[in-house]
This record gives sequence, C-alpha cells and structure tokens, in this order.
Amino acid sequence: MRRAAPVVLALTLLAAATGANALELAGVQGGRYRMAVTSLKEARFQGTVHQRYDFSCGSAAVATLLTYQYGQPVSEEAVFTQMYAHGNQAKIRKEGFSLLDIKRYLEARGYAADGFEVPLEKLAENRLPAIVLISEKGYHHFVVIKGVAYGRVLIGDPATGTRAMSRQRFERIWEDHILFVVHNRRELARFNAPGDWRVAPGAPLQLAVGREGLYNIVVPKHGPGDI
Repeated sequence: MRRAAPVVLALTLLAAATGANALELAGVQGGRYRMAVTSLKEARFQGTVHQRYDFSCGSAAVATLLTYQYGQPVSEEAVFTQMYAHGNQAKIRKEGFSLLDIKRYLEARGYAADGFEVPLEKLAENRLPAIVLISEKGYHHFVVIKGVAYGRVLIGDPATGTRAMSRQRFERIWEDHILFVVHNRRELARFNAPGDWRVAPGAPLQLAVGREGLYNIVVPKHGPGDI
C-alpha cells in the first residue's frame, strides 16, 4: 500500500500536463502505460447532442432522440434547418421550437409521434424514450428521457448533457406532464441502457434492457390515457 503513493502522484501530474485527453501511468517497477481518458463533461455529451443556440434545445433534443435512442444518426444542424424552414420563423426566434414543429419533422421522416398525458411508469412499461418540456432556473427547455429506475429519471439535456435526478425533483420541473413519444418503430427504441446510466453516479445498471430484447415485447395499441 505504501508504494502506491508515488504512482498516484505521477498520475495526477501527468493528467494535468496532458489536459485529460490521455494519461501516462507510471508503474511501481519503472514501466509506463498510456491510456485515453474522458472528462465527465465530455462523457455526458457522448450520448446527448449539445445545442448550439439558446433557442435550439428542440432541434438538439430531436437529434438526441433519433441518434442515440433510435440508432438513426442525424445532426442538430440538419434537424434545425428543416424545422426552421417549415415552421413559424418569427415565433421560433422568439420562443424556440414547439412540440408541433417536432411532430411535423418526425412525421415527415416516417415516425408516428404524439404527446400523451400519462405517468412516467408508462415509459418504463413500454421501454420508450420521450421528449419532455421542463422548467428549470427560469427557462423552458426540451430534454429527452433516457431511463426511469429506482426513483431516478435519466435525461439527455442539450444544455448540460446526460444527467440523472430524483423522481420527485423531475416531477416538480416537468412543465406540462406531457410525454412526447414515437409510437412506431418500437423495435429500435433504446431505454434504460447501461451506457446512458454510466455517466450518472449511482445508476441502476442492472435494470438496463438490451435492444435485442425489445423484439419480444408485445405492446397493445394505445388508447385514451395510453402510450
């Protein structure tokens, strides 16, 4: 145990010198090892698209949903361009995108998408991600729900990256209690995935569902109050 201290010191100094992009590990017997590292901030945006503008959280949320929850990569720029071109541009510049803008964009690409006033449990039951509107620090903001488990909600926030919060706190900031979901192409949906929870300390990784498991899940057609 006493011999580990010089290694920790060397690792710390090298981390500062390399800017946290790579580390050289000094072994106790003179060997040196190099390994790539990622900061927590960078890790949080590996599964969430970072919004480029103050009013573009809607387009970034859509890009996050399609790229990371449905495996259909698309850039925020591409989503923004299409939604802006076909939307009320003056209103968008003032207020940002709306759920109607998002719905039109997704439907133009073959996704059946609607908003449902249902509890969070419905997402866990159906294993579906959702776009929701939250109100935090005085701002209205679109985020993607990536997982719900053990009293915690995992969100992809275009402003801060992937993060988790308590169910109670989420319920307080959830603006209208509308879950906006894609209810076709369910076989592609990714929810409660280990890679998403990994950047949220204390995440319940054991509840993650592999994409291959979704093919065997039978979900009834939605009616009033259902997704």
